[in-house]
Amino acid sequence: MVGAMSAESFRAFRAVTDGESTDRGVVVMSADELPDGALIAVEWSSVNYKDGLASTPAGKVARISPIVPGIDLAGVLVEDAGDLPAGTAVLAHGYDIGVSRHGGFAEYARVPADQLVPLPDGLSAHDAMVVGTAGFTAAMSVIALQEHGVTPDRGPVLVTGATGGVGSTAVGMLAGLGYDVVASTGKPEMNEFLTALGATSIIDRAELAEESKRPLESTVWAGAIDCVGGVALANVLKKIHYGGSVAASGLTGGGALPTTVMPFILRGVNLLGIDSVMVPIERRRAVWGRIATDLRPNALDRIGHDIGLDELDAVLAGILRGEARGRSVVDPRT
Repeated sequence: MVGAMSAESFRAFRAVTDGESTDRGVVVMSADELPDGALIAVEWSSVNYKDGLASTPAGKVARISPIVPGIDLAGVLVEDAGDLPAGTAVLAHGYDIGVSRHGGFAEYARVPADQLVPLPDGLSAHDAMVVGTAGFTAAMSVIALQEHGVTPDRGPVLVTGATGGVGSTAVGMLAGLGYDVVASTGKPEMNEFLTALGATSIIDRAELAEESKRPLESTVWAGAIDCVGGVALANVLKKIHYGGSVAASGLTGGGALPTTVMPFILRGVNLLGIDSVMVPIERRRAVWGRIATDLRPNALDRIGHDIGLDELDAVLAGILRGEARGRSVVDPRT
């Protein structure tokens, strides 16, 4: 383990984009290079698909260069921040963190005080980053289904892209609430992993991959959490029970939605868009309160695996190739 450094000289993973190329790796930075905000000693961060996009020019996500990616972080306040005293355990994610201001892949970060979430009782900083933005998105998706009447007694709930960050956490959350969870994946070697999270059955993603011209199919699921988009989402909508809902947050399968209005006007299906970036801070804090209690995912220790800054380059490349399994949790001190 690399010893923790001071705010005047600390390790960070930085990406520098020049035209069509990016140079990224671990460098030494100082607090003078950080943006305005409350200074945080970062204990853990985590890797999201958006971090992969932010660290490559093709992703067109990063708004500054150089940038320290990492849209999630958890740690301890070095100084007072608003009504939070120094020493408070906090987490932060979304807004412009890791996109247009330096993020969590460093030993220190600065975040505006009004974007901080005090770490809820029952969650460690490590737990919070196993959940992270992906798990927060999963929680928002579960809450949206609940608010639209998708309860465990209504029938099975599908999760697409189930081995990814959002999907795996959603499986664990739904199972913990007593839902019959159907996981969709193209990685049969991950079936045991999904079963351990609480999935009661698993289907091959190929079942949802072929575009169909039929506007509706026989109903199968009471609801779904879709992390894929594209043709898969269109096929899911055709198979949702009358009055059911689909919470959609992903586009790894494409941004287009080749469907008709039939599921919406003949079956009353709800398509619920899930955003985790600009959620107002009070709602954000309330959702984290639920993540620490009734929405705490099953088998949290199986979802997360720890890495250091030196491993980030390979992990970021892998997540863009669809190789993510659960959540990569980053210790910036190693």
